[in-house]
Amino acid sequence: MPDTVVFIPAFNEEANLPAVLEELRSGLPAVDVLVIDDGSTDATADVARSYGADVVSFGENRGLRIGIATGYREAMERGYAICGRVDADGQHPVAELARLIALVRADACDVAVGSRFAAGEGYEADRYAPSPSRRFGIGLLQGAMRLRLGRRFMDATSGMAAVNAAAMPLMAEPYTSGAPEVEALLRLHRAGLRVEEVAVEMRPRASGQSRLHGAVAWKLVVTVIGTLIFFGWLRHRRG
Repeated sequence: MPDTVVFIPAFNEEANLPAVLEELRSGLPAVDVLVIDDGSTDATADVARSYGADVVSFGENRGLRIGIATGYREAMERGYAICGRVDADGQHPVAELARLIALVRADACDVAVGSRFAAGEGYEADRYAPSPSRRFGIGLLQGAMRLRLGRRFMDATSGMAAVNAAAMPLMAEPYTSGAPEVEALLRLHRAGLRVEEVAVEMRPRASGQSRLHGAVAWKLVVTVIGTLIFFGWLRHRRG
């Protein structure tokens, strides 16, 4: 049995999944692949199985935060040492995910998060040029994260990550906010786990729209900041 699984939250992604699954099979042939089918009404589950992926299907659409928690919980309960996550829209190159998995495997960190906006060797800080309004929203998110975490974090809503077994229980807890990636970072920070933000390249979305676009962007900014402010209250409420 491989010691690594990569999960993909997916809702009505039959058109995009084949390319994502083929890239995973080619770039990371030694990992297991799990698709969290979030109540899709198309052939998402059938397509995933046809490419050799295991599938967990919900009877109805339950939302991204449930899909994320389920992916990490399945990885933990099945006994994997490392769990990776990519999105189903083709945005996340498997070669970059492989770098994150390698860092976790080498025990350089407990969690490696792929970042569009962090700089690194071979990765210019300004390689992405968002619109002025989107840049403003991103700046607000980055500033809020710095205040809450006491460190700079450039891409708090990134959906590309690799985690080890120590982090899985925290990542698998049900999420109570509309910003699960941010809530996860707060949990990890509180637990004292090592989180490394790693510069990566990401592709344009094959379909759909960025969460930092137009009115949706401002809703996300408000949601993230609310999560940062009320994180302690949310944990108490969940308990």
